[in-house]
Amino acid sequence: MNQFRFSRRPDIGDKVRVSFEFFPPKNDEMEARLWDTVTRLEPLKPKFVSVTYGAGGSTRERTARTVGRILKETSLTPAAHMTCVDAARHQVDAVIQEFAELGVKRFVALRGDPAAGVGTAYRPHADGYANGAELVGAMRDAGDFDISVSAYPEKHPESPDFATDIDMLKRKVDNGATRAITQFFFDNDLYERYVERARRAGIYIPIVPGILPVHNFTQVANFSARCGALVPAWLAERFEGLQNDPQTHALVASAVAAEQVLDLVERGVGDFHFYTMNRADLVFAVCHMIGIRSHEAEAAGSAAA
Repeated sequence: MNQFRFSRRPDIGDKVRVSFEFFPPKNDEMEARLWDTVTRLEPLKPKFVSVTYGAGGSTRERTARTVGRILKETSLTPAAHMTCVDAARHQVDAVIQEFAELGVKRFVALRGDPAAGVGTAYRPHADGYANGAELVGAMRDAGDFDISVSAYPEKHPESPDFATDIDMLKRKVDNGATRAITQFFFDNDLYERYVERARRAGIYIPIVPGILPVHNFTQVANFSARCGALVPAWLAERFEGLQNDPQTHALVASAVAAEQVLDLVERGVGDFHFYTMNRADLVFAVCHMIGIRSHEAEAAGSAAA
């Protein structure tokens, strides 16, 4: 596939459901930006919002604080990320219980990246859950939770082949996963082929595409190389020469992401998970272009009429 087809039917916004990912802030400035983002995106009425969790519980307190504030101060439904990297089973179980006591009913269960970073060897904790499938099973035993898991249209970098990768997803489903959310990708044909592989393997839960608006093409390209995600040549050409032109870069980025989503809608996809990077503008613009309107704006328009 060289590029997406940009089209829009008037009823698309009524058929599309979105969710957003945030990460817990590290300082006061980042916290202010996060809550500006939450405030801007809340009127779009996402199905849920997820909050990431660092390896070995490195962001445990910040994740819990962010999730708790979302529960108390917004109408949003939070999903807490959980990983099992560098943690014993009893430690992971305690965090699951902690989130449940906050009122969390949704989780995103991930094995997690190695503590040394993407591309380094993963070694399970001697007394811990070995992988995402075991973590899902522990969550299912702990309560009646809605559990999302990860999926990889270009296969996980550590999987030797797609068969191994799909088998791991099947184990997550068998242990109680509710849906899968994909790693970001830019070639919709890869996603479609992945879904076909999963369906042939007897996996029928929703496989929600993860969409990453390109806030900084150079950074995204570098990260994609480390995690095994293809950056098509046509995409690189779209951003060529825009390194020092942030306004045009943002316009191109929102158009590219909207094109990708609309092409997937044409292929029958109705749910999308946006990796916001704690920034609202591009995600808000993409949602607007695909027909998802702010409920506050609609209410204001009705009052003016």
